[in-house]
Amino acid sequence: MQITPDKPVALIGYSGHGYVVADAVLRAGGKIAGYFDREEKEKNPFGLAYLGPESGEEAKTVLESADYFVAIGDNQLRKRISLTLAQMTGRSATSVIHPSAVISPTVLLGTGILIAANATLNPLVAIGEGVICNTSCSIDHECRIGAYAHIGPGAVLSGNVTVGENTFIGANAVIRQGITIGSNVIVGAGCVVVKDVEDGVVVVGNPQKVISNK
Repeated sequence: MQITPDKPVALIGYSGHGYVVADAVLRAGGKIAGYFDREEKEKNPFGLAYLGPESGEEAKTVLESADYFVAIGDNQLRKRISLTLAQMTGRSATSVIHPSAVISPTVLLGTGILIAANATLNPLVAIGEGVICNTSCSIDHECRIGAYAHIGPGAVLSGNVTVGENTFIGANAVIRQGITIGSNVIVGAGCVVVKDVEDGVVVVGNPQKVISNK
């Protein structure tokens, strides 16, 4: 399910990543009902209405007539809130796709995903629920991205790469073809990954090295 001009989208979260999402919604011809957050934000570049916390009674009323999108960059928090709202509303979050993104018709897209400006998804890619494919990332043929992963701006995934659930691939990281990266991994910005990465570790550098276990 993607945004449509006929039904507004309520954003869950409204800060830096939320601004990227708001811009993508508007550029795709959608409407924004407002934003839910713990408190009203002083900075409001898109002039959105504050709707209260997403756990409040107001949320149930608003989401009866509006779609929603969890505009939070942190993988674990995005997952927790997404699952809570899916249970509350009986439906998954909508997906937001920037009109400048290049997506092969053979790509499989999960629900509640963001495909940001100038992202490229090549043939037979599979994107799981709640994934962020951020600005200008490149995901080549037959890659598989697990639920609630985040592919950072400018990251390059060569063909047949597998990324596990909740994993974060930093800005401008490069992943060699055929690599498997586990779940709950952090790949640092600019890291070059040339061999498989096990679950739950942090890797940085060129070539990669493990600096900690999470």
